Amino acid sequence: MSKKGKKAKVPLSDEEQLLLFQQKLLAEEEMSKRKEKLLNQFLKDKLAKEEHNSALNLNKINTQWRTVLREVKTRELHKDIEILSQTFERVVDCKDSVIKASSLSKETSLAKDLSEAEEQYAHALRSHLHSIDQLLALQRCRLNLLEENYNMELEALTKEFETERKTIIDQHEKEIHYLQDVFMAMEQNYIDSEYESKLEFQSMWDDLKNKNLEEKHFLRLQLENIVEDLWRRFQDALKNYTDATEDRKIAFETLKVKDEKSSKEIEVQMKKIQKLQDAIIILKGKILVHSRESEEQNQDIREDKELVLVQLRKLKAQRTQARGIAQENLVKLTLESNATLKALREIVDKGEKILKLAEICRKFETEEEKVLPFYSSALTPAEQEEIETMEPEEFKEELGKVIMDYKGMENFWKRYNKVKLEQLSLRHRRVQLLEINEKLREMLRQYLDGISVSDEVLSQLNPLFIVNHRSNLPQLLPAPTAQPGDKKPPATYSIIEAAHVVSHTL
Repeated sequence: MSKKGKKAKVPLSDEEQLLLFQQKLLAEEEMSKRKEKLLNQFLKDKLAKEEHNSALNLNKINTQWRTVLREVKTRELHKDIEILSQTFERVVDCKDSVIKASSLSKETSLAKDLSEAEEQYAHALRSHLHSIDQLLALQRCRLNLLEENYNMELEALTKEFETERKTIIDQHEKEIHYLQDVFMAMEQNYIDSEYESKLEFQSMWDDLKNKNLEEKHFLRLQLENIVEDLWRRFQDALKNYTDATEDRKIAFETLKVKDEKSSKEIEVQMKKIQKLQDAIIILKGKILVHSRESEEQNQDIREDKELVLVQLRKLKAQRTQARGIAQENLVKLTLESNATLKALREIVDKGEKILKLAEICRKFETEEEKVLPFYSSALTPAEQEEIETMEPEEFKEELGKVIMDYKGMENFWKRYNKVKLEQLSLRHRRVQLLEINEKLREMLRQYLDGISVSDEVLSQLNPLFIVNHRSNLPQLLPAPTAQPGDKKPPATYSIIEAAHVVSHTL
């Protein structure tokens, strides 16, 4: 029956009221536990959020502090680069003037230039040290100011955090009270709706019961129609079966006639068996007569039996010996099987190691290698089809048979050969780069030897080093006048400075 309207509430008994009161107490306890859990979870989330915000603010302050330090450092580096560029240009100008002056007056100008260069170097060094001291003092002042600003911002953030925390706690308490009121109201509404839903369920259950009875009756009629249809089909199938088995029925009749004939023959044979049984009785009498005669033969047989037992003992001894040999062979077999198992375990471990190395190498693969792990074959399509259509019987040599056995490893060998080729190319490239690096080091060393003064440079030949109007180059003797019949003087070679070569090559 369907529900037409809400019915009046039924008054509850004392037991039901007690159960309801106990349910309310349990619900209140559960609600208080749930509220405590919610409060703890909220405070934990809030603490985690504050820690995250503090870490984020600290990172922001650190990044700002690093940007300030980077700006100061870049300014210092720019100034140093400007100073170094000026000194480099000045040194180059000095070298040019030295080279020009050396063609006019080699002895006087070089000494003056060296003294001037030493004075300029000392003056530049003093100015450089003075500027570095000023920059350090300025940097210390900036650091102090930034530290004070950081402390002030930190105090402001802590105060703001405390105020925000108090407001959040107050708001949380208000929400807790509000949720308690809402929970009580929802609980009362739930009790009312539960009673109404029970009434609705009863009415729906009656409706469904009636509907199921109607469906059951309908299904019964439908099934009766289906059974009649199946019976009709069964009769048709039976008729078809009788038509199809008519020949077999005729064969059965013929076999039945043969069975009657065979039964008559069996009767004749039974008569013969009866005659044979009579003959057997006669023969049993004869056996009793011959039994006495057979006792002597049995005595002889017993003696033969003893001889057979002796031979049996010998055969048992041979069997025990063969069993010992088989036991030794079994021990050998177990040892060999254990050795093979160990070898197989080593192979499995090696395979697992190879798979792990493959997974590690997979991380270092490029995007191209991940998309196309196997390079395309260098063979033409016609050659590839010829190899695929080739039968294994065509490989008469042992090497060809081995290749066909390991045809499944073709992709592996492709990857392996590709890695080997890349390794060889990288080694070749490394050797080339080392040679280029060595050449550049040599050129740089020549250039530095040309612009600097050290014990190593002084110990070697240097055309720019002149003391007391003399260089450390070997003095050439004046060329003697050529006489008829004399040999040609030794050839002289022009020496080019390393700095000149570097400036024109780099």
